Amino acid sequence: MSALVLDGRKISDQIRDELRPRIDALVQLGHVPGLAVVLVGENPASQIYVRNKVKASQDLGIKSFQFTPPSSISTEELLSLIQSLNSNPEVDGILVQMPLPPQIDAQKILLAVDPTKDADGFHPLNVGNLVANRPAPRSCTPAGILELLKRNRIAIQGRHAVVVGRSDIVGKPMAFLLLNESATVTICHSRTVDLPAECRRADILVAALGRAAFITRDFIKPGAVVVDVGINRVTDPIVVAQLFGHDQSRLAAFSKNGSVVVGDVDPRAMAEVSSAYTPVPGGVGPLTIAMLMANTVTLAEQHCGSGTPG
Repeated sequence: MSALVLDGRKISDQIRDELRPRIDALVQLGHVPGLAVVLVGENPASQIYVRNKVKASQDLGIKSFQFTPPSSISTEELLSLIQSLNSNPEVDGILVQMPLPPQIDAQKILLAVDPTKDADGFHPLNVGNLVANRPAPRSCTPAGILELLKRNRIAIQGRHAVVVGRSDIVGKPMAFLLLNESATVTICHSRTVDLPAECRRADILVAALGRAAFITRDFIKPGAVVVDVGINRVTDPIVVAQLFGHDQSRLAAFSKNGSVVVGDVDPRAMAEVSSAYTPVPGGVGPLTIAMLMANTVTLAEQHCGSGTPG
């Protein structure tokens, strides 16, 4: 039996459709949800991400505030901008696009965001609420993955989950979200001894290490659910042929564009060995933005006194 493809676009559309009546209810109360996005400098990848986030906001009727200070901005100047957004009643959620230029103290900036406007779920207070399993904004990519698993009726309770990657944005919050769903969780990273053996123990394997097709067939237990968080652009034709020699559409895309996107898991191994998996693209990516919208709407409801924390 072929593996189930976990379609992130489909689940993202479901989440957005569920948000529309909530947004309409807020508008009826006289409040349009507002999301402020701060993009420092001109990082091309960040510009694409921000453009997609702004488009999603506009499509849903969420008011979008964009700020694009130059890459030369100081920590103090950026802190001043954050404070102005904290005090602006039209802004329900604040997102500071990472990475920031090297002269900026990123920790200071994250700490400066009002926790009740933390649309990304990165503030230490909200991270602490995640650890304590208390309601609060959750980091968007892990929260989206959890929605993807639940809405596809994939059992989590009692399963062994292995998370490869320990970043504050994906790896750590993913581990706690799975733990809060009563999975047994192992976190792996670059210093893990015999990583393939650890991964083969996983009923649910989440790959978030940022290395193209690093997770091969040898890492995947037959029948495991594989969630591939990676987005890596490959330009070497030999590597592309190795990864996508079986996929004429991807080879044609490479011939046209000179590059192709691949996740952290070997795509053929993932499709052939797993029981369910997320494609790249079209898996985890769309859910990150959907959960950002969900966080913003929930924060707006709290600010209007019409929602519960979380």
